Amino acid sequence: MKVVSRPKSASTQKARQHWERGVTLLKAKDWVPALLAFDAAVKLQPNDPLYRLNAARCCLELSRFEEALKHADRAAELEAGSEVAAFMRVRAMHRLQRNTEILQVLAAMPESQRNTREYWVAKGCALQNTGKHQEAIQAFMDAIMFSMDDALSHYRMGISFYELELKEEASECFRTGLVLGLGPNALHVHGMLAYAERENCRWPQAAEQEAQLRNLVTAASDDARIITAPFAHVTLTDDPLHQRKASAIMSNTWLGLKPVVRPSRASHPQRLRVGYLSSDFHQHATCVLMCEVFEHHARDRFEIFAYSTGRDDGTAMRRRVIKAVEHFVDLQGQPDHVIAQRIADDDLDLLIDLKGYTAGNRMGVLARRPAPLQAAFLGFPGTTGAPFIDYIVGDPLVTPLSHAPNFSEHIAQMPLCYQPNDRQRPRPQPMTRAQVGLPEDAVVLCGFNQAYKINPEVLDTWVGVLKDLPEAVLWLLDWHGQAKPHLLEELAQRGIGAERVFWAPRWDLGPHISRVRLADLFIDTWPCNAHTTASDALWAGLPVVTLMGQTFASRVAGSLLNAVGLPELICTDTRQYHRTIVELARDPQRRQAMRERLDQAREDSPLFDSARFAREYEALLVRMIERQRAGLVPEALPAA
Repeated sequence: MKVVSRPKSASTQKARQHWERGVTLLKAKDWVPALLAFDAAVKLQPNDPLYRLNAARCCLELSRFEEALKHADRAAELEAGSEVAAFMRVRAMHRLQRNTEILQVLAAMPESQRNTREYWVAKGCALQNTGKHQEAIQAFMDAIMFSMDDALSHYRMGISFYELELKEEASECFRTGLVLGLGPNALHVHGMLAYAERENCRWPQAAEQEAQLRNLVTAASDDARIITAPFAHVTLTDDPLHQRKASAIMSNTWLGLKPVVRPSRASHPQRLRVGYLSSDFHQHATCVLMCEVFEHHARDRFEIFAYSTGRDDGTAMRRRVIKAVEHFVDLQGQPDHVIAQRIADDDLDLLIDLKGYTAGNRMGVLARRPAPLQAAFLGFPGTTGAPFIDYIVGDPLVTPLSHAPNFSEHIAQMPLCYQPNDRQRPRPQPMTRAQVGLPEDAVVLCGFNQAYKINPEVLDTWVGVLKDLPEAVLWLLDWHGQAKPHLLEELAQRGIGAERVFWAPRWDLGPHISRVRLADLFIDTWPCNAHTTASDALWAGLPVVTLMGQTFASRVAGSLLNAVGLPELICTDTRQYHRTIVELARDPQRRQAMRERLDQAREDSPLFDSARFAREYEALLVRMIERQRAGLVPEALPAA
């Protein structure tokens, strides 16, 4: 907002003096004393909109968003039709995630005030945040008409294209934004662009961005506060220390937030109070894995809270979670500080974040320390780099204690495998290859990971296998359509025709599990393995061959195989991986024996024993909490 040099009117000289002092402090960005000065002016002249707007500006800078909105609302009442007041309300509402109200404010503005870049950017952001991506794209295009070099609008338009699964269009928007200059946001957008190009299997373009990522992270100081794209780093790279630094400089952006006030305890409650924070309490892979853990929590020993920041999709999974936990708290649309205080008021012993740096995360809540002990679990396959997360739940294979330098958190190990599983997931039902268009007499190698996990080294290895096995075909997942032609082109360049590649559309979980069983082998990717996809394959009775690296994300399938009793399918280099697949493809009796073992594992394997997992998991939580209650600092908790 432009600072006005003199108020239009002032009822008292004292109010004017406070206001003038506030303006001087505001220009110097000395926000706290500036706010005190403007508040003093407002107290003397509560009906002066200019004093209100200046106070609102300071409140925004100090993250006091509710106060900012109150001042802006009153200014809008006092000066009907004020464009400045309207946009100040929009800015405050944006920080409070009140996007529907933003759209109402914008719709109420007269036509004469809509023909600006600021109007269309505000509308585009609100539409984007309410999931109306087609309309958001049009709004950002309108904003760009006022300023073709508006880098942020190009970037934001790319986000909406990305959400519509138009990855190539998203990539071009991200690239344009970077060329125009995104300042401190550049590293984050390089990550988004690298990830989008990998999703499209446009590998030369992706490699260029991955090199930029590495260079920018290396050049950054450890105490830098830079927005990054940590999920791109943990899934596209195989360097754990690089991943830690990328996450750490991201976590630095939340340092300095004022912790919320937690209740003081006179004594500890009889039951341990454990909360889970996630936006995925609906039909989502994380929720599918976690739901039976919630159902098996011992209510005589644990009081469970689920803090939901995501949508209600109306599915049976959503209803199942609500029923499974004692306290389901719907906080969708609430700002971080409100969520943090709500959690703090519940006086937890332990808060478990199920998101990490995945879409819809609320790291800003965790940075405010709403619980005395905080842990990361399941949603993000790597370190958060955050000093406000005390533990990461892993196991001896995904997080061996020798890998402690790769993590900012203390490693807390489950005895066998960190990943929970749901015994209520659909079981495979009879299905024929003809039903899904597969050849009856071929060896079917199933690679159902999303396309971003496929890289040139993975494809080179698969092609080598296909050349050694002329009777084999490759069965891939057609996740969003745009990757398919690029993958076929890459295969053709390596001498593999389209007739040896079959494509599976996205299906619901039940029929998907049934069709997975039609393959002969699941061939995994690296450095990001199959995670839930691998446990689905094992549940379906399909052997998984994986290659294990040095990062969390590259060791998940190995952990699952170890837990299900097939460690011989864990490989450590491409030659062993190639050899293992070829040998199994040529040995139907051995494959059949593995299938029978997996069918039995569905009934008696530790991997699929949800009740056992819950008991061992609860024992680990107790160890964390008992240390904290005893006044001891967190430390590594090896598998018991």
